[in-house]
Amino acid sequence: MFKTILVPTDGSERSDKAIATAVDYAKNSGARLIGITVAEPYPFSPLAESSMAIDPALYEENVKTLAQQHIKKITDAATAAGVPCQTEIVMSFNPDEEIIKAAQLHGCDAIFMASHGRSGLSRIFLGSKTQKVLTHSTIPVLVLR
Repeated sequence: MFKTILVPTDGSERSDKAIATAVDYAKNSGARLIGITVAEPYPFSPLAESSMAIDPALYEENVKTLAQQHIKKITDAATAAGVPCQTEIVMSFNPDEEIIKAAQLHGCDAIFMASHGRSGLSRIFLGSKTQKVLTHSTIPVLVLR
């Protein structure tokens, strides 16, 4: 049914479960995977005191290292299952927008992603990237918990 599946990951345990489900589905259906992780750029604030600021170069290096570790989980799982896979790392403050953009760019016909199940005030203040993808996506989104 689905031939190209986008799998976003943030490196969490729930994302790992979504990766496993996507790989399993792809293996059984002959689909290919597109893996993406969206790393947040350095939150530069010109008003921050220099004594409290983090070195932007060090921050970016650490974020990129983590992103590579996250995306490697997708590559490793797909390779082990013999599933064709392509991955990318994107720097952005808007992961939901980048996920949708990647799905369009790669011609994906489904997105398999995790939900962290926030509720109450944390959902209001932090928002739900999964909810935003569900709201704005024009292709099916399978939400895994």
